Amino acid sequence: MSKLLWHGLLAPLTEPAPAADEEATATLRALGRELGTATRRRLGRSLAIRELDAGSCNGCELEINALGNAFYDLERFGLRFVASPRHADVLLVTGPVTLNMREAMERTWLAMPAPKFVVAAGDCAIGCGLFAASPVCVGAVDKVLPVDLRIAGCPPDPTALLRGLLSLIAANQ
Repeated sequence: MSKLLWHGLLAPLTEPAPAADEEATATLRALGRELGTATRRRLGRSLAIRELDAGSCNGCELEINALGNAFYDLERFGLRFVASPRHADVLLVTGPVTLNMREAMERTWLAMPAPKFVVAAGDCAIGCGLFAASPVCVGAVDKVLPVDLRIAGCPPDPTALLRGLLSLIAANQ
């Protein structure tokens, strides 16, 4: 028993890290640099994003949360998530707008300073997806707020989200 205990304490208990995909890493690094440069040129500072779940299944939120992990690390590119809409440049909305979230989404939008952008992330935010027939669904995000960018996917992967944000910033320079 003590031999097993000592082995557990002294031997590494984790699996080795997978081999890095150099091409994907280089693509991400180039995309991030381009996005950071465009953001600083447009705003003179980092891009502040307020994420709002208007009634989704949380698939898109998982991909958005991945933007903050060690691989994507969006803060190194000059992007950051903020808790207050008063500090946000972009309102990133996921899911179809539900009756209970409509007013909260409108208030969040009104609290944001100009220039401000709305991004509908995921198929449900763009066209209600699975939730289209739900009686509590108001509709897609563009039924409530003016949408500047639509990022398709169920859910959109983190790279698609970064590419979308880059196109948003580049188009509004």
